Amino acid sequence: MAPPKTPSKDTSLNTSVEESQSDAVARRLKGEFVRGVSGFRSVLEEDPDFPAEPNRYHLFVALNCPWCHRVTLARNVLGLQNSITMDVAFPNRTLEDDPVAASLWEFNPQRIATLTGAPLPECTSETATGRQFRLVKQIYEAEGASETSVPILYDKKTKRIVANESAEIIRMLNRYAGKLGSTLSDADRPDLYPTDNAPLCDEIDRLNHQIYVNINNGAYKAGFSSSQDVYATAFVNYFEALGVLEQHLAADNRPYLTGETFTEADLRLFPTLFRHDPVYYLRMKLNGAMILDYPHLWRWLCRVYALQGVADSSALVHCRQGYFGRSWNNVVPLGPFRPMTYPEAFAHPELAR
Repeated sequence: MAPPKTPSKDTSLNTSVEESQSDAVARRLKGEFVRGVSGFRSVLEEDPDFPAEPNRYHLFVALNCPWCHRVTLARNVLGLQNSITMDVAFPNRTLEDDPVAASLWEFNPQRIATLTGAPLPECTSETATGRQFRLVKQIYEAEGASETSVPILYDKKTKRIVANESAEIIRMLNRYAGKLGSTLSDADRPDLYPTDNAPLCDEIDRLNHQIYVNINNGAYKAGFSSSQDVYATAFVNYFEALGVLEQHLAADNRPYLTGETFTEADLRLFPTLFRHDPVYYLRMKLNGAMILDYPHLWRWLCRVYALQGVADSSALVHCRQGYFGRSWNNVVPLGPFRPMTYPEAFAHPELAR
């Protein structure tokens, strides 16, 4: 199977991390979803203000957000749960009657989820700044910034934001997992991006490009488009990319995307495929097929879900609440329940069709 095309070498834009902002306003007016660029891009150890050390850093996340899911996956599979603290926002944004503004991430552990009729136990108050902010927006405003997004990697010592680009956060967590206080030994901890293996890193980069453009971000371009033509292009590209990855896994029956070991490419693909059957198939209008219809991808999905720390990083109730709870009527679908309910189905690779 031929590898995915190598992304552009234009160093001004890493297309596996962000998309071009060229004519973004005009593109949005034509119905295209254009993801903005993260503004905080410091690097642990390279920035002397942010040394890699245990019990210093904190994550602000929303468990329904796939970009946050990448980060919680990295935190857990790298054994950093005890040394990097974390606050979890409610999966739906603030409402129209909010005293500050609508559509903002908030820390509100008492807020009731329409899906369950009760608070979500994973949600927390904000604990890292010492100021008990209610809104993610306020964390940025404390630094004079106007951004509102999650995830955020935060330094509890200097009370500053380190980074808010998920792709860069997961690479930092991997590179400095030992210094950051991982509870896993070097032998037991996966190396998601082994810089001493240049060919493998090149393969991860190629896969990251294909996965980000057509699948991770492609799902949003399909689901949040207001143009039939833009939606159709994203839909076709999404399923063509799934087909390429299915063949890529089938060619030699490899367990992971790059071979025998779990890498950053697998970690970055997982959040989207985890959401596809129970959420994106309907909410993002990606109803061409289910992952169950791709036997090698389904078995890969189940294999990754079984890895230590992955299930604990993955909150399907938050995903359902977050995506459907902000739809026009705030009603969350209860299915699918055939061939099995989710996430229970992820423990059954034999369900592949």
